[in-house]
Amino acid sequence: MKNIAVYPGTFDPITFGHIDLIERAAHIFDKVIVAIAANSSKKPVFTLDERVNMAKEALAKHQNVQVKGFESLLTHFMKDHDARIILRGLRAVSDFDYEFQLAGMNRQLDSKIESLFLMPGEKFSYISSSFVREIAALGGSVTQFVPPLVVDALSKKFTR
Repeated sequence: MKNIAVYPGTFDPITFGHIDLIERAAHIFDKVIVAIAANSSKKPVFTLDERVNMAKEALAKHQNVQVKGFESLLTHFMKDHDARIILRGLRAVSDFDYEFQLAGMNRQLDSKIESLFLMPGEKFSYISSSFVREIAALGGSVTQFVPPLVVDALSKKFTR
């Protein structure tokens, strides 16, 4: 049985913090699936296809990492991909309460699923997609937070 972890999120857009966590996970698990949620309730800046394509390009060098979009319940996605581990990132103590509740809910939905938490490297712990979008929307530089392909995509979205 392969040790498959699913790292779910909106990834609107993917950041160096996400990539750091995925690279750490790629050394631990046989396979890591980056599961990009459609999540229309969050009103993402990028379409699901755009987010999937950016993540695929940013993660192309990792042979045991796959990127897939999904619009279902995460536990259904997990079952469809024979995965039992949900990987989540914790940047700060403030993330823990929400993630703790989410892990409990997922365990109630499927008792075979475990949630594991990784922390990004210290230099990435303050990066969030929300901050990146806001900085880009206000004309600031985001080159230190996201790969060049994301910088380009953001500049096209927020051209004034």
